[in-house]
Amino acid sequence: MQQAHAIRLNGTVVAVAADRGHHFSKPPQDRIVLVEGHGVEGDAHAGAFVRHRYLARRQPRLPNLRQVHLIPAELFASLSDAGFQVAAGALGENITTTGLDLERMPLGTLIELGPMAIIELTGLRTPCVLVDRFQAGLKRKVLSSADSFKCGVLGVVRAAGAVATGDTARVRLPSSSFRALPAL
Repeated sequence: MQQAHAIRLNGTVVAVAADRGHHFSKPPQDRIVLVEGHGVEGDAHAGAFVRHRYLARRQPRLPNLRQVHLIPAELFASLSDAGFQVAAGALGENITTTGLDLERMPLGTLIELGPMAIIELTGLRTPCVLVDRFQAGLKRKVLSSADSFKCGVLGVVRAAGAVATGDTARVRLPSSSFRALPAL
C-alpha cells in the first residue's frame, strides 16, 4: 500500500499581482489588499457576484467564488523544463506561493496570508482556451497531470488584510477534509 504524501502547511508568498482590467496576465505589485467578501482591492475579478466574463454574462447574480487566484511557483519550474516561460502574474493569478501543495488541498481549506488576511479555497482553476492564446500548447501541459489540474486554486476572502512578497502562508485544513476541490 502506497503512503499518501502529507500536505505541506507552511509556505511563503513569492509574488502578488492585480489588474483593474480583464486581461489574461496581471502585473506584479509590491502588495495587494484583500477585502473580506470582495477580493483583491482594485482587481477586475473582485466583487460579491461573479466577475468571470463568461459566467457573468450568463448568471450575473452568482456568488463570486473566484475572488482570488493562487498558484504555486513550483509550477513555473516544471513549465520551464517543458520549454515554456511563465513568470508570476502571467497566468492571471493574484498570489504566487512557494512551499504549499495548493492543488491537493480540500475544499474549505483556509490559507492565512501575512499578519491578517485569510482566504478560503473554493475550487481548482480550470484552464481555458486563453492559456493557449498566451502560449501555444500550454493548456495541454497544465492539464496533462494524472492527479489534477496544475493551474492553481481559487478562493474567497474571509478576513481582510494586506499581502506582500515575503509574507508567510499558513494552511488550516478543514475538520472534514474529504471534499476535494471542484474545478471552477
